[in-house]
Amino acid sequence: MEICTVQRCATPRTPCRSSLQTLSHRNLLHAKTTRKPRRYSSCKATGDDRVDRRDVLLGLGGAAAAGLATSYRGDGALAQPIQAPDIRDCHPPANLPATAPDINCCPTYGPGTEIVDFRAPSAYSPLRVRPAAHLVDREYLAKYEKAVALMRKLPDDDPRSFAQQWRVHCAYCDAAYDQVGFPNLELQIHNCWLFFPWHRFYCYFHERILGKLIGDDTFALPFWNWDAPAGMTFPSIYANRNSPLYDPRRNPLHQPPYPLDLDYNDMVSGSKKPLLFFGEPYRQGDLPDPGPGTIQSVPHGPVHRWTGDPRQPNNEDMANFYSAARDPVFYAHHTNVDRMWYIWRRLRPGNTDIADPDYLDAAFLFYDEEARLVRVRVRDCLDTNALRYTYQDVDLPWLDAKPSMEPGTPAAATAGAMPATLNQTVRVNVTRPRTSRSRREKDEEEEVLVVHGIEVPDHFRYVKFDVMVNGSSSSSQDGGAGAAQRAGSVALPPHLVRADRTTMSPVRTTARFGITDLMDDIGADGDGSIVVSLVPRSAGEMVTVGGVSIEYVK
Repeated sequence: MEICTVQRCATPRTPCRSSLQTLSHRNLLHAKTTRKPRRYSSCKATGDDRVDRRDVLLGLGGAAAAGLATSYRGDGALAQPIQAPDIRDCHPPANLPATAPDINCCPTYGPGTEIVDFRAPSAYSPLRVRPAAHLVDREYLAKYEKAVALMRKLPDDDPRSFAQQWRVHCAYCDAAYDQVGFPNLELQIHNCWLFFPWHRFYCYFHERILGKLIGDDTFALPFWNWDAPAGMTFPSIYANRNSPLYDPRRNPLHQPPYPLDLDYNDMVSGSKKPLLFFGEPYRQGDLPDPGPGTIQSVPHGPVHRWTGDPRQPNNEDMANFYSAARDPVFYAHHTNVDRMWYIWRRLRPGNTDIADPDYLDAAFLFYDEEARLVRVRVRDCLDTNALRYTYQDVDLPWLDAKPSMEPGTPAAATAGAMPATLNQTVRVNVTRPRTSRSRREKDEEEEVLVVHGIEVPDHFRYVKFDVMVNGSSSSSQDGGAGAAQRAGSVALPPHLVRADRTTMSPVRTTARFGITDLMDDIGADGDGSIVVSLVPRSAGEMVTVGGVSIEYVK
């Protein structure tokens, strides 16, 4: 039997030392990265007995579950995938600002509830086709409205009910769960490589529950086609006040036909490598929020913010993690986020899913259309055809669109000083270790701009800043940033914290942006340095940045 020894830390987010820190850990995603993951504590394996995970029930304690999770990978390194949470050990938020609601995200469950392992649907089952929300017909809308109405009518303690469905997102995103075997270390599926697969499963089960309620195994959720001009407006099917798809807590200025204005080129040049697209690795014992991928920051975050109601104390519903899934348009937003993953895999041969076993074996729990509690692993969701769904084929006008140059921003009084607070635009000169690389070198290794040491002390504020880049020569002409191009943005929606937090640690994260193509676009590939401007867009006074550097990712 494998035994886990849990070491408590004096402060919840401070890493503890353990004997496992001396073990080798091969990172299959980006082996050349020397950054050490922030760790909390770890487990020690003794013996080689194996336990069949299928026999584990919900009543299994956290420490025992952590022991079962400890195993070795094929390369001899200790396997450390995030484990499915113990949903009995769920913590409602408290110690919140006066504007925060009294809310409990914890799910309901019956004593002795058994966990079953996920099985993909039959290859002969119908292929569900997710339509663009702005293109659906009356027949489809009638089915969709009926399904959501039936879901809303289910008893609140039914795990398939709308009341329980939105709480699933709240629990995984607002510190309701600890990592199994790591008391007081929250499980967080945002701002890391779990973002895409967790939300894929979430929409998958939500979709199948809706289809089951109306007896239609072809039913598929719509997607909000915000990546194309034709679908950028708020989908009108959600704006009917008499519809079960309606949510009164939305920004009244952004209802149809007001368009959503986004820069959606993050799919092409800025996310050529899996690390950039999916986000930072997140393993057992890691602190939350190691770093988001490109799409997770923008457009994911701004769409949430754009839709939420500024008249509400916390911009409910869509603009706060705890309440976002109370709005039915949440699922259309996230099916389009999922569609970005679906498209990204097909853009170029090098766009592959992460092969690290700690990613593939990460596990979550969801209720399915039969109200069974199902344990899923990331490896189960990589193939949408195996999950028996696909997307309506619509135009991709952004695919060949080059981003435009933007006017310069005024120089900050403390230009170049790091760390810096973003209460104004901060500019810094960043040295480029390599210049004028060959096409082959650029294809093999992406030049990556790293914004590290990002700290936000207030979890309840929406934070956003843009990262602009221009060559060193263009900035000297006017003392400003010159004509700059956006490398990307950092957007962090607000969320709640744990009830037992007597003190609240800052969100600490990292952002990475691919800039190989950008350097060619601005004619700066031969420059030995670049000027990076960090331009605050929301709550910049709350943001501290530790530094900016360049690295290379294969």
